[in-house]
Amino acid sequence: MRTTTSTMTCMEQSIRFPSRVGAHTSTAQSQVAGWLLVCCALVFAMVVGGITRLTHSGLSMVEWQPIVGTIPPLDQAQWQEVFEKYQRTPEYEKINRGMSLEEFKGIFWWEYFHRLLGRTVGIVFFVPLVYFVVRGKIDREMNARLLLIFLLGAVHGALGWYMVKSGLVDDPRVSQYRSTAHLGLAFLIYAAMFSTALALLSRERAPDPSHQRARVYAVALSALVFLMVLSGGLVAGTHAGRAYNTFPFMNGHLIPSEYLMLAPWYLNPFNNPTAVQFDHRLLAWLLFLLVPWFWFRARRLELRPRARLALNVLPAALALQIALGISTLVLVVPVTLAAARQAGALLLFTCVLWVTCELR
Repeated sequence: MRTTTSTMTCMEQSIRFPSRVGAHTSTAQSQVAGWLLVCCALVFAMVVGGITRLTHSGLSMVEWQPIVGTIPPLDQAQWQEVFEKYQRTPEYEKINRGMSLEEFKGIFWWEYFHRLLGRTVGIVFFVPLVYFVVRGKIDREMNARLLLIFLLGAVHGALGWYMVKSGLVDDPRVSQYRSTAHLGLAFLIYAAMFSTALALLSRERAPDPSHQRARVYAVALSALVFLMVLSGGLVAGTHAGRAYNTFPFMNGHLIPSEYLMLAPWYLNPFNNPTAVQFDHRLLAWLLFLLVPWFWFRARRLELRPRARLALNVLPAALALQIALGISTLVLVVPVTLAAARQAGALLLFTCVLWVTCELR
């Protein structure tokens, strides 16, 4: 969590623009903030595009071609060539043997559009960044921050392929460690862009000492939500959501006896589906208790209207995510609900970041 804490700290640092005053500076800030929010919307869509895992589509494209791969198969011969490459993979041999070309297209398109969206995010981020730098709308400090975000995006793309490669071996199953890292990095990139955009849209004001403690709690909640997201990645990677499909107990047990069934014991929180699901539930219960408590304490502060709105939206987002989580669990992970739950996780993360930024 050291990375998360440092990221949250950077989000609260002041943002300086070129020494220009008046409407021009305000307009530049609004332009940069609007561009970053558009990028956030694309990353949001890409996270939901993780439906490729739910539809078992992630291993349908067996090559990583950042440039050439933008163009899909255009005729029957090209489709047959791509399909034959897939037929040589362990997933086809062990799981999808006998799949027709038309069935293959069904999983191919999910993965193709997910990768295409990733490329789109990179272009939409990089091209305006060059424009803003050339036009002098952002200073060197901001240049460095935005360049770092771009580099993280490039790393995220490479990490995506590294994740896919883990499933193109004898065991056609993507590593839960790589998939969780891929998900976590996407959330960190989103957090950096979203918090920077909100900072640009906020007017300069003196810090309110009465908000200091609430701000610390908000940062802690942000870290806790991020930890729950990582836990959710492990749940998905180990297919833990398909076991213990009862609530609030796990098949009648508060703590299932299989929690420590793996040896050595420290592997259980990462490899044991029972332990992974229990830990995820525990984090959800913590948020269920801490978010209302935080809301009750913070609402007594003198907050600006936008800060109060952010505070009031936070428990609603948590309630929605809990409802989606329980429904997904007891209905044994239907694709539609599971995808909605992924969106709900990022929505909750967005709300807690919003509160944190408003309490600066």
